[in-house]
Amino acid sequence: MKIVQATKRDWQLIAGVADRSWRIGYAGVLSDVQIDFMLNRSYTERGIAEAMDGGQIFYLGNDGEKTVGFAAVQRQGADVLRLEKLYLSPEEQGKGYGGNFILFAERLALQLGFSLLELNVNRNNKAYHFYLRQGFEIWKTVDIPYFGFVLNDYVMRKRVTGTTAQPTHSSLNK
Repeated sequence: MKIVQATKRDWQLIAGVADRSWRIGYAGVLSDVQIDFMLNRSYTERGIAEAMDGGQIFYLGNDGEKTVGFAAVQRQGADVLRLEKLYLSPEEQGKGYGGNFILFAERLALQLGFSLLELNVNRNNKAYHFYLRQGFEIWKTVDIPYFGFVLNDYVMRKRVTGTTAQPTHSSLNK
């Protein structure tokens, strides 16, 4: 998988993966109404542009000509790089792409001088178990009111240490 930085022009690729991933991954976890709301709020051309303008940097994971997933990261304070988003097309899950995104985020964190990688995951999302296998631990449990919904999440963290081959990227240093 090749990981490349996305631009606002890539919004349809991001939105397509998000739609497929959310509709399958959150079925039985969130209501259809909440899934539709979240997709319409965050994964439209406007929602993706607002996230980028707010400091999130999106990356596409490509296998040949096919986009298999995306991730977004954002600086949070002096020591934490947040993995704001990590979604794979459902048919691409279990092929190692998620682990590749985690490794990429760890290397990016090290390159930029962060010692912690942090993310939120819904407490009933099966991805929680994936993050545990990747070395994340529950830092805290939160219930976040969000436009009439409640996000029942774990905030998970992973300490990043060591030196590995680094991706070339520095726009988070701003």
